Amino acid sequence: MEIEIINYQPAYKDDFKRLNIEWISRYFVLEAPDLEQLDDPEGSILLKGGRIYLARLGNEIIGTITLKKHSDSVYELSKMAVSPDHQGRGVGRLLAEHLIREARNLGCKMLFLESNQKLAPALSLYRKLGFNEVAVGSSPYSRANYRGEMDL
Repeated sequence: MEIEIINYQPAYKDDFKRLNIEWISRYFVLEAPDLEQLDDPEGSILLKGGRIYLARLGNEIIGTITLKKHSDSVYELSKMAVSPDHQGRGVGRLLAEHLIREARNLGCKMLFLESNQKLAPALSLYRKLGFNEVAVGSSPYSRANYRGEMDL
């Protein structure tokens, strides 16, 4: 079976929420901005010009990633989660590469992400994709101690 990257549909809301709660609560504490997005992905991401993509294997949703719009030329890669059963298989890379292509298509000039230094596999992937570490600055997340940026 091949992994497909598909667009978010309301039927996948529970999968989107489950996958993100699973990884965030494993390493950190859920924060208000997390719950806002996970409880209302349509209103907090899609209706503001963002996108949500899902990785599907057969009938199972095994990963997710969001492209949050901050302005016409600045977007954020966020809420990347892969089911623990499927980690290490390149699902995160497939999701991120798809998101980067879509960001370019939307006219994004600068893509950024926020993460945490203890998520070494994720930071390694971000570097391989072309993100450069920059100063963090202000963030809605207390766990954010890493920021990567990529010019598109």
